[in-house]
Amino acid sequence: MVPAIRAADSIKTTAESLQEDLARLELQKRALERELAAVAAHLDSVQRALGALSTLMNSTPARSSVDVLTDTEDPAQAHSADSAAEPSVDTAVPPSPAGGRKRRAPRAQASDQQTYGKLTEQILEYFASVPGTEVRARDVAAALGRDTDSGSINAVRSTLDRLVGASRIHRAGRGLYRAK
Repeated sequence: MVPAIRAADSIKTTAESLQEDLARLELQKRALERELAAVAAHLDSVQRALGALSTLMNSTPARSSVDVLTDTEDPAQAHSADSAAEPSVDTAVPPSPAGGRKRRAPRAQASDQQTYGKLTEQILEYFASVPGTEVRARDVAAALGRDTDSGSINAVRSTLDRLVGASRIHRAGRGLYRAK
């Protein structure tokens, strides 16, 4: 009879230990889910920022001092022409009043709208050709011939995120998009 009592006590102790482990693991799971959501949101914002910066860098070629010197032939004039041709960060990107985000210079906005407008239309045409199909950003980039480098794929991802935000397409799941 003693072994039966010991077995019952052992089972009871094991069950209590498992209950404690279950409660601890549930708390840990919730904490990890919150952390994953925060990391995913940060990742999306970094990808959008990198996409915008790469587009900005590709759309506004900077003039070098050599280019300015060949235009003016006078180093003193070259410095003043260089400052006029390339505005400082403070004048090109003034801070916004409340949000903490910075606005782009008007010249950069016009070129971005042309670039993003074309890409947006290409993406919407692609989704019109595959209605109801869930696709990844990499597949969209490949269909548009923009899968040559990670910058191009990130530009597609950024555009897809903007289209989701504008309710023009749906996010079907993590990394999956579907036409409305």
